[in-house]
Amino acid sequence: MTRTGYKTDNAIIMAAGMATRFAPLSYEKPKALIEVRGEVLIERQIRQLIEAGVPQIIVAAGYKKELFGYLTDKYGVMLVENPDYRTRNNHSTLYHVRDYLKNSYICCSDNYYTENPFKDREDEAYYAAVYEEGQTDEWCLYTDEKGYINHVQIGGSDAWVMHGHTFFTEGFSKQLIPYIEEAYHKEEDAGLYWEEIYMEHLSEMRMRRREYDVDVIQEFDCLEDLRKFDDTYLNHSGSWVMERICRELKCREKDIVGIKPVEGNDGAAGITFSVFNRRYAFDYARKYLGEC
Repeated sequence: MTRTGYKTDNAIIMAAGMATRFAPLSYEKPKALIEVRGEVLIERQIRQLIEAGVPQIIVAAGYKKELFGYLTDKYGVMLVENPDYRTRNNHSTLYHVRDYLKNSYICCSDNYYTENPFKDREDEAYYAAVYEEGQTDEWCLYTDEKGYINHVQIGGSDAWVMHGHTFFTEGFSKQLIPYIEEAYHKEEDAGLYWEEIYMEHLSEMRMRRREYDVDVIQEFDCLEDLRKFDDTYLNHSGSWVMERICRELKCREKDIVGIKPVEGNDGAAGITFSVFNRRYAFDYARKYLGEC
């Protein structure tokens, strides 16, 4: 019997960003290399892709790219550099891997899948989505009667939202690549997500909404999110910044709450946070801790 659908050619794991909202852990290492429930985030995803029979895995790195080098020996992945990670949004990652875009999974390196969502063959292009009740600031996906995305809205209520990976068919990739190339060469488009470029042309490119249970795809925007999923991070994050704060303020890590990154000229410069209802700031470079 002939199998239908599209044979998966590869997976692109986007791991170039600085993830400043995940401060202070992301200052010390890329978010993708943080351990969650005993597994390194990106390694878990690579293993799931291998188990699904995906023949080629490409990791697009930028921030602290040298820390990803071991993955080539351990798993046989290919590394591609995105040198624009500080100045352009994630469309630049697709630009630098555009020669590999075929029947491709596009994955975020910091997603944790409780179930393996990948396959060696897919029926059509899709974007993963989970249902959020109540108000949301996420990107909401609306579909026609056949389940194809016909509208994307940032923010909404009681909606299916973009969450997790996506699958491009080769035809979809060929349609998207020229728009990615065009945006990459425009300074005014530096801040665009690739999804925004797709949104401008979604009437031309058919993509289905693939619905998942909310527990299947985990995403950790900040340390507080990770603490809820992996309680070892309540007091043992492994961060020297957190350990320094604990020593100086004589507190436990779980007492450090409300963590916010402080932007500098070259990425994150430090954090602000609260301990026992007092607000503090920590400067990474000077290793200085003081009250706000």
